[in-house]
Formats: sequence, C-alpha cells, structure tokens
Amino acid sequence: MALPKIQQPLFELTIPSSKKTVKYRPFTVKEEKVLLIAQESKEIKQIVLSIKQIINNCVEDVNVEELAMFDMEYILISLRAKSVNNLIEFKVKDKDTEEEIDLQIDIDDIKIHENENHNSIIKLTDVITIKMKYPKIDQLSFLEGAETESEQNEALFKMMIGCIDTVVQGEDVYKLSDFTQKEVDEFVDGFTSDHVNKIKTFFDTMPVLRFEKKYKSADGKEKTFIAQGTETFFI
Repeated sequence: MALPKIQQPLFELTIPSSKKTVKYRPFTVKEEKVLLIAQESKEIKQIVLSIKQIINNCVEDVNVEELAMFDMEYILISLRAKSVNNLIEFKVKDKDTEEEIDLQIDIDDIKIHENENHNSIIKLTDVITIKMKYPKIDQLSFLEGAETESEQNEALFKMMIGCIDTVVQGEDVYKLSDFTQKEVDEFVDGFTSDHVNKIKTFFDTMPVLRFEKKYKSADGKEKTFIAQGTETFFI
C-alpha cells in the first residue's frame, strides 16, 4: 500500500508585467533543497536553473522562459511568504561602524516599485525608434565569467542590447531576433553615446522589487538599508 500524498493549498498572485492571475502552491522539502543549492552556489547557471525549477514546480500555467526578472522576483517572494512565513530576520553590517545590525522584513512590505518616467519606446532618430523588452533570467548568463570591470561593462552592454525587441522605421517593423548576430552588431555599432544612455535609462527606471528599512547605528546616526530585486529573497 502506497503512503498517502499530502495535498498542498493553492493561492493566487498577479504577475506584475502581464497582470495575469495564476495559482501557486507553497514549496516543500523538495524545493527547499533546490533553494539551498541556489543559495550556496557561486555559479550563475546553477542559480538560474534552481529558480526556474522552483517556479515550474510551484506555479501553474506560467512560461518561466517568458517571465521578466522582476516577475520572477515577485513570484519567489510570494512563495517564501506562503511556504515559511511573512517575516525574514537577518543581519547587516554597518559600513561605517562595522557593527552587525539585526533587522526584520515583513514580506508584505516588499513592493514592486514603478517609475512614472519609465518608457519602453526609445526614439533614436526622427524616423527610427526601438521597443525594449524586459530582461529574462537567462540573460544573467552574460555576466558569468566577467571578473574585471571592463568585462562586466561589456557583459552588461550585451544584456542591454539583447533586450531590444523591435526596430521601427516608418511603417516597417523589424524583429531583432530575425536577424543574424553580425547584422545586429552592425546596427548597434551605429549607436551614439546618447542612444546608449537612453537605453540605460530604460533599465534604470524599469519596475523592481524594493524594500527599505530604517535603523540607528551605534554612533546614533539614522540610516536606511535597501534591498532590491532577487536579493530580497536571498538575504
């Protein structure tokens, strides 16, 4: 006779970028083991695989490959709230006094921060615009092996360019994925520093999971601890 299976409760969440409502269950011991590997791993590929596996296991009717990074971060923190509890206790080291500060986060206080000046349409010239798409978790692989500042800047630039979805010139719409890497490189080589700064603004202002907590250090100064993105889950 087989052992009985424990039925997990289902909850609903709304994916921030698409506003689609999906059902999810808390993670179990099986997923906790995957999480442990992700937390201890120093390899980006392993972290990416672990996050994908957890979401695929726990969330219904979702294509993990199409989720924006902030969608994944929101899903992860929602899973954490229902699987463990709403409170996360942790320590941070004050950079001025070197003391360890005990802090507590209520997951309900972690929100998606949206910038009202954010725009996915970028005007390059009077007749050419580009439409950006949000970075996916697989694009973190661009950062793998980038150790020097120069390598990291190059990796970030590749990730930025990888988020150009379409190019529009008049009535013509070009899907960048339909072109070879050489053709894309030739297009990008024509960018000015102003074009690159406009693309950078898209990333600087895109939605992000954010939490702020005020505390007082030993020298009596009031300071603010800020957690953004995936770090809100792994602190």
